[in-house]
Amino acid sequence: MRTVAVLGGGIGGLAAAHYLSRSAQPTKVIVLEASSRFGGWLWSNRRSDGAVFELGPRGVRPVGPVGRNTLNLVEELGLQSEVIPVTYSHVASQNRFLFVKGRLWKMPSGLSGLLKTTPPFSRPLLPQLLREVFVSRGKEEDESLHAFVSRRFGAELADIAVDSLCRGVFAGDCRKLSVRACFPDLHRAEQSRGSVLLGMLLGSGGRADVAPGLLAQRAQRERWAQWSLLRGVQSLPEALVVRLKEQSVELLCETPVRRLEDTGTGWSGFGHLLPSSEDPGLLGVVYDSEFFPQHNSPDRESTRLTVMMGGAWFQQVFGDPDQVDLDLLLSKAVSAVSRQLGLSQSPVWSSVVLHRDCIPQYQQGTHTEAHAAVHQRLGLPLSLVGSSYDGVSVNDVIFSGRTAVDELLQEKK
Repeated sequence: MRTVAVLGGGIGGLAAAHYLSRSAQPTKVIVLEASSRFGGWLWSNRRSDGAVFELGPRGVRPVGPVGRNTLNLVEELGLQSEVIPVTYSHVASQNRFLFVKGRLWKMPSGLSGLLKTTPPFSRPLLPQLLREVFVSRGKEEDESLHAFVSRRFGAELADIAVDSLCRGVFAGDCRKLSVRACFPDLHRAEQSRGSVLLGMLLGSGGRADVAPGLLAQRAQRERWAQWSLLRGVQSLPEALVVRLKEQSVELLCETPVRRLEDTGTGWSGFGHLLPSSEDPGLLGVVYDSEFFPQHNSPDRESTRLTVMMGGAWFQQVFGDPDQVDLDLLLSKAVSAVSRQLGLSQSPVWSSVVLHRDCIPQYQQGTHTEAHAAVHQRLGLPLSLVGSSYDGVSVNDVIFSGRTAVDELLQEKK
């Protein structure tokens, strides 16, 4: 089982950990958060008098694939009853204001608002929107939001509306912010349809669609403009933290990540062998945890290895098997693993097992026919079965038992 560390316990990190923990691939997930709380900028100040002040985002828009995805998550976490929807007919959706030249102006809305001149704009907006259809595509790979809107809709809309919008959404300068990065749908609409207006009406591709759950369907049916939660948007990361704990995700606060070290990608495979010229006492290392991960500890990520040593070189390297120090063998194994695989950690568990007379050595003159000849010459009333005669693999040994029985029964006929 692999381990994935999520650096940062904001809403993005918590969401990533959630999707990881429910994936089909067995994965241990650890979330490392430097501060004392999870949730990042989804931060609600809940006063003792019942008032809630949002220190970050105060509402979430439900539109598009990303909006549906978030509502699906809210539904999955069981927060439907806490959702506070704001529809497009709500006064807060209808009335948006700009403070220009010392006073508040209501932003134009609806067809009537677009047809007439509405201060602080010096002319109706609808003709500018319709003329946009005939503006040619931009030649630059990317441009600022101000340049994009000025080119397609006119400088006044860019100077007043877009400048204000970017300050409210990004706290940024629209003359520096990228249209392609900040509003990719606008850029994509121009590139695919030749017009922002046509792209919005006909569609211009983009993110993969997300099937709406019941809550997202309700939002679409009731025409939500945005939504929040009864105790503030912080309830969303709080619910995620509860769910992640249920999914055995390890959550660590006040755990800043100081640096990342490349420890190598490791080696995936059955194992490795060594020629006798490399190290006579070390035969090879089997990567047990790779090919049978089901045998790994279910409680934590583990690496299981078998270090094979000795064999025909045992006495030459380690001396008498009856006198050998098992700690010496363990030290040799750990050193070999460290040197050859780059594993620096000490094993959390180890076992040294000395197999005496384990694997037969089929030296010259000990082939199957030679065994059969000796057996026939001595006339022994025995059937010879096992790894000493017809192969050392499990399959060979089992089949030797079957073959011996077949021959025995054939003789009795």
